[in-house]
Parts: sequence; C-alpha cells; structure tokens
Amino acid sequence: MDFKDKFAAAKTLLGQAKTILVSGHLSPDGDSLGSMIALVRMLTAAGWQAYAAADVKALGKPGFLEGVSDLLPLKKLKRRKFDLFFYVDASTPDRLPPEVRPFAEKLPTLTIDHHATSAERGAVSIIDPAASSAGELVWRFAKWMEWPMDRAVAEALWVAMITDTGRFAYDNTRPETLRAATDLLKRGVRTAFINDVIYCSFPMRAMELKRRAWRSLRVWKNRKVAEVSLARDDFREVRGTKAEAEDVIEIPRQVAGNQIALFFYQIPDRTRETRVSIRTRAPWDATAIAKRFGGGGHVRAAGCTVKGGMAAAKRQVRAAVREMLKK
Repeated sequence: MDFKDKFAAAKTLLGQAKTILVSGHLSPDGDSLGSMIALVRMLTAAGWQAYAAADVKALGKPGFLEGVSDLLPLKKLKRRKFDLFFYVDASTPDRLPPEVRPFAEKLPTLTIDHHATSAERGAVSIIDPAASSAGELVWRFAKWMEWPMDRAVAEALWVAMITDTGRFAYDNTRPETLRAATDLLKRGVRTAFINDVIYCSFPMRAMELKRRAWRSLRVWKNRKVAEVSLARDDFREVRGTKAEAEDVIEIPRQVAGNQIALFFYQIPDRTRETRVSIRTRAPWDATAIAKRFGGGGHVRAAGCTVKGGMAAAKRQVRAAVREMLKK
C-alpha cells in the first residue's frame, strides 16, 4: 500500500508541532512499546520535544529496551502541555490509558496502526491492516522522513516486529516485513540477546501463572477449541501482572488440532470485567468473536472485555464460538 500522501500529511502536521506526546495501548506489548520508544528517539533527534507515556509497572519482557527509563509515568501527565498527540498500535481510543485520552480528544492527532478493526481518526491516520506490526509502519514512515536510526531505535522496532509476528512465523510476515528486518539488522540489533530476554527467561511469578493456567485447560469441539483462564486470585496470590501472563494464550494454541484458542483472565482491579484473548487458525476470524463484545484486533489475534464475572464471560464467549463454528 502506497502511503506517500499520508506520509506527506503527517510531515505537515509534525511541522506545526513542537511538543509531542506519544502513546500506545494499555499494558503495552512489544509492538506498542517498541514503536513508542523508536518514535520518541527519532523525533527527539530530529528536533522535537517528544515524550512517550505508559504505565511503567506493566511493561513485561520488552521493558529491557533502552529508552524505557525516559517514559513519562501516566500520573505526571496532568502537569504537562503538548500540541500534538501521536498514538500507535491502539485500535480504538478506548484502548488508550485513561490518563492520555483527554489529549487524544483535544489535540491534533497522528495515528499509526495495523489492526483490522481500526478506523480513520484524528487529523492523519496511517493504517495498514496488512502490515505485520505498528513497528513495521513506523519503520516505513521513518525511512520516508529520512530519519537516522541508531541501534536503540533498531532494537525497539525489532522487538515490535518479532513479538507481533511470532519471530516471523505468523502469516502476517510479508516480504516488506523481512526487508524492514534486514535494514534493522544492519544497525547492530543484538538478536540472540533479545531472543533470550523475551523468549527464554521467565521470573518465577510468570512460571507459576503458566502452571495455574495449564491446570485450567479445557478442550472441546473435538479439540477445535481450547481455553485456559486465570482469576483475580491467581494474580493476587502469585503477585503477578498481566505482562507476566502475556504468552499464556500459547497454551491452548499448542493443542493438536486447535483452531480457536481462548484465554480468560481477570486482572486485580475493582471492576467485574473479564478480558479475553483470542487466537485462531484459518479459516476462522478472531475479530468476528471480539467484535461481538466491543473488542477488535487482527484476523488471527484479537481481544475483548466482557462485562461480568468469569463464569458469565465464559458462557457468552463459548456461545459466540459455537455460533461461528456452525456457520
């Protein structure tokens, strides 16, 4: 997809700004956090006053990236003033942290996103559902802007791409993705080190959460559907975070013959909501389930929040899955 006109519009919008706030979605994953850090480093090097904001306690494995120490804590945003809001990898405004939503509503906005359920919004929207990741789109925009990239930027975008493509194993990996990855490798990305940090080293809290999730495994519809769950008490007793349960969804996906994998979880908060991560294999569309509950995402990976307790959420989502399978 040719984004020259969009890139030009984004360049014009940036030219009218001096102080920029960059945000991704709640509990930023590798793509969201990596894209934010890369953007801020490049914008700052190009002369802007740019800041990224996130919950620094919910970064998980990608929290090792250089630039994390410069993140603005969400609680300090009220004291700041910005003239442009730039958000990445957030399919809808309600996926943004509550503390940054007022900026998205009041300021000119520039969006980079790749979710299939994303819609044009704000002053300029660069949205490509075919892209592997927001990080890939950030790389394309940076190349068009002729911004230099140091190793820290390259590693942030590398993490963005590998986490959203399953280390280039998912079917959202395109020739363009690997061209971007090749360019990043030229800048000294420490591939073995990053792989070890993200995929080969886990704190005991994360291991305990996985153990509990394994115990909850339920397989049905002749192994086509598999699900796991973690309740609030699981997180509380382990003192774990959602970031430490990021790859729990891989447990039901590993069941031979699985086509639809579900992960129900409740983070320790005051709501009665249950969140659901959804993964599918062809021909099933994960967003078809997520959108039933106001969620969204990608064809093979989506998520939603169901109002109500765990048992009620499971009944509703299972019903939606059964209905989809009948079709």
